Amino acid sequence: MPEKKTPHPEAGGIIASAATTLALFEDSSVNMSVDLAGVVLKNPVVAASGTFGFGREYGQFFDLSELGGICCKGLTLHAREGNPAPRIAETPMGILNSVGLQNPGVDAFIKHELPFLRQYDVKVIANISGNTPEEYGEMCEKLSAAGVDMIEVNISCPNVKAGGLTYGTRPKLAAEVTEMAKSHASVPVMVKLSPNVTDIIEIAKAVADAGADALSLINTLRGMRIDVNTHRPILKMNTGGLSGPAVLPVAVRMVWEVASAVKLPILGMGGVSKGEDAAQLMLAGASAVAVGTALFANPYAPLKVRDALASITAKQGLDSVSQLTGGVKPW
Repeated sequence: MPEKKTPHPEAGGIIASAATTLALFEDSSVNMSVDLAGVVLKNPVVAASGTFGFGREYGQFFDLSELGGICCKGLTLHAREGNPAPRIAETPMGILNSVGLQNPGVDAFIKHELPFLRQYDVKVIANISGNTPEEYGEMCEKLSAAGVDMIEVNISCPNVKAGGLTYGTRPKLAAEVTEMAKSHASVPVMVKLSPNVTDIIEIAKAVADAGADALSLINTLRGMRIDVNTHRPILKMNTGGLSGPAVLPVAVRMVWEVASAVKLPILGMGGVSKGEDAAQLMLAGASAVAVGTALFANPYAPLKVRDALASITAKQGLDSVSQLTGGVKPW
């Protein structure tokens, strides 16, 4: 494992605050390890897919081994250039993105990016997207053989064989891709649920019955912004996925609903920027949490969330952060 990375010289005042949070964490006696479908994370904080690349840029700021896990940028069977710009737009309390899964393809990831990540003591979770069940199966086979720790299956994708219907909005389609992934994977399979549905419990039950080992939720909410001067949508693709603090209440509600209906471990995400946000998701039923959009404002956000979670756990007299999971007390 490499020596701990020196923060990037352009990080400015952020460096001092990061040093403070690291000191807090190191002094904590709380057991921060959690179990996510048999994958033991040293702490419950994961970098969310699509916001962390493959870790190289953030590795200039801190040692990636400080994280519990890294959900890599979404992979497809073949390389994709993504959508035309503009494909990012700010919103009140969040951002809209329509990046379009730009990535080098699964083979390039295995050859060039996975060896880099394997230098660190961190769990590597590969996120995959496909247009057919067979594509998901082929990627699961390759990634399992390459030695990732877990595969996150993004079902917010159109199934070309079903006329473009999105896998994540139809229980039958969601179950179909889950079964294909499970039949080709030798590592745990975590299915990422879309919030853009009428009943997320119905989808969660379908993928659970199909053999999913874990669930991650929520993916982005579909949104749109319009330039009132040009009368055109700000994003080239018209609509995009909304993420950031604005979606946290939706994420907490959906995690709570799914955790109450399906007995699978959950990676909760959506709007996490501080420890209290992460604690809400864990109390709602999540075993671990992912930090995404907050990384764009502060590269140390996952470490701050981790340390604040340790502090919250200790102040509540708990021995382990995992004791937060499912601890909500409904009225």
